Amino acid sequence: MVKTLHSRHNKVFLDKLRKLRESRNLRQADLALLLGRSQGSVSYVESGQTRLDIIGLRDWLEALDYSFLRFLRELNAELRQADALGPRAQSRRSRKRTSRLIQAGGISASLTGQSPE
Repeated sequence: MVKTLHSRHNKVFLDKLRKLRESRNLRQADLALLLGRSQGSVSYVESGQTRLDIIGLRDWLEALDYSFLRFLRELNAELRQADALGPRAQSRRSRKRTSRLIQAGGISASLTGQSPE
């Protein structure tokens, strides 16, 4: 299973959370007070170091006076736009690893869309 913590979709989600807070002219410390949490916990969520579960997201949005369902609809539309951009570009490190696996016979070149080097 692919890890989603550093995925493009998670970046869209985290950017949306941060922009929503900023649109309310709130600092992380202000939101933390509304949530009954520390500023650090807000920072950890916005930076992707900590994840929100669905109940935590609902509480977060309620503190920002934003509709949970509206947020989900908008997020879904933004994720669909991200999907339309196509696959995320591979890093140089990842390309090298894939290339080594292909050369070693571990992955079929036709599956990766790369030509064997």
